[in-house]
Amino acid sequence: MADQPDALEPYRQYLMLLAQVHLDPQLRGKLDPADLVQQALLRAHLAFDGLRDRQPAVLSAWLRKILARTMADAMKHYLRDKRDLGMEQSLEADLARSTSGMAAWLAADQSSPSQRAEKNEELLRLADALALLPENYRDVVVQKHLQGKTLQQIAEQSGRTIPAVVAFLRRGLAELREHLGEKA
Repeated sequence: MADQPDALEPYRQYLMLLAQVHLDPQLRGKLDPADLVQQALLRAHLAFDGLRDRQPAVLSAWLRKILARTMADAMKHYLRDKRDLGMEQSLEADLARSTSGMAAWLAADQSSPSQRAEKNEELLRLADALALLPENYRDVVVQKHLQGKTLQQIAEQSGRTIPAVVAFLRRGLAELREHLGEKA
């Protein structure tokens, strides 16, 4: 098995994407998704020896849980509320739904262990490719395909017209395909 930092590093962009999507908008000025991801990876590093099953699907689920706890702790600190188990569980569910949304972009109905491993690798590639997109494109693609927002909702939230949102989405998806090595 690769040594521990190498085993966790491929998940950095995946966790970064999840943190960016699920960070409470009122805390964006106070919290940086990169800091939350770094803190989550540090927690994972410290607990890594206790993890028995290190298959990619298990590892990504474990890291999502750690990220959810890290984000809940940070939110608790800034919102000055007592620890809210419901908030942590809600974050875990949101992160899991985002992963499901990302997986829906990939081949469906993969059930063998090798197919699940391949799907997990594709999720990591997708997160890495999304990180390469310009922020305007990435935001629109993430809102549409991971958060399930309508074009109207994206336009209203961003202060853009629907045709501008459509243009960003089209360009973002084209660049994403390029980064993933697919034909448009």
